[in-house]
Amino acid sequence: MSDSVHIVEVGPRDGLQNEKTPISVADRIAFVDALIGAGLKTVEVGAFVSPKAIPQMVGSAEVLRGVSHHTQCELPVLVPNEKGYEASQAADAKLIAVFAAASESFSRANINCSIAESIDRFKPVLARAKADGVRVRGYISTVLGCPYEGEIKPQAVVDVAKVLWDLGCYEISLGDTIGVGTPLKARQLLRAVAGDVPMANLAMHFHDTYGQALANLYAGMEEGCRVIDSAAGGLGGCPYAPGATGNVATEDVIYMLDGMGVATGVDMSKLVAATNVVSGLIGRPPVSRVAAALNAKMRNTEGRAV
Repeated sequence: MSDSVHIVEVGPRDGLQNEKTPISVADRIAFVDALIGAGLKTVEVGAFVSPKAIPQMVGSAEVLRGVSHHTQCELPVLVPNEKGYEASQAADAKLIAVFAAASESFSRANINCSIAESIDRFKPVLARAKADGVRVRGYISTVLGCPYEGEIKPQAVVDVAKVLWDLGCYEISLGDTIGVGTPLKARQLLRAVAGDVPMANLAMHFHDTYGQALANLYAGMEEGCRVIDSAAGGLGGCPYAPGATGNVATEDVIYMLDGMGVATGVDMSKLVAATNVVSGLIGRPPVSRVAAALNAKMRNTEGRAV
């Protein structure tokens, strides 16, 4: 194990876009500010998508402008097509993300097109981004399982990852969208994809539906992966995957890494404070086991003090 891991905080985008309660632009800006204040260096702030499709991401341009003073941090935004790219550039986005699925059925259910068609949609985005000096991250969903097709063969993921890499994505994030993966399968997947995309350019994006996310991340770290996507409080879910819970909670990941002596640069107390605020806004407690434990400990301490 190396002595550091890079955390990509996806709560303000991938997390909030799947929460039923919409959060105002001002509150989303405050959330990003708090996450950066806790020491996170990469925070995904929004998505330039159809307001009809994902109303929770309305105002992403204002959110990005509102946090743009954090010049030492990466502030990626999701774009699905050229229209989204143009909107992101009007908001001066320096880092964008595109997405594809490893499952044909999921691709059609999620964005109403085949995998090949989805890639054709963002090929011009990659070309324009390269010309404009904008870095592009690639997401692949359903890498360890699909709600419609069941198990996904690693080669299907490899094929999509290679296309994204060849098109110019600097990093490929492998998403277990419905959280069905287990450590051995996660390890085998990373090993397979690393045959075409360097391990240093892969990220793990694991949901925790079956409680396997931390174990899967550990297995991936043993394979050499050093980038982890997570969401404060375990925000999120997947509307096309019944029963799927949110992303692995950032607090839980940080607790595990701290216990391993792996540097993250994140202040746990500040992170939990940020999680508590946004949890109050969406009207439910954090899914994070660590946040729940620390909050209970704090209440117990305060009760004794009184």
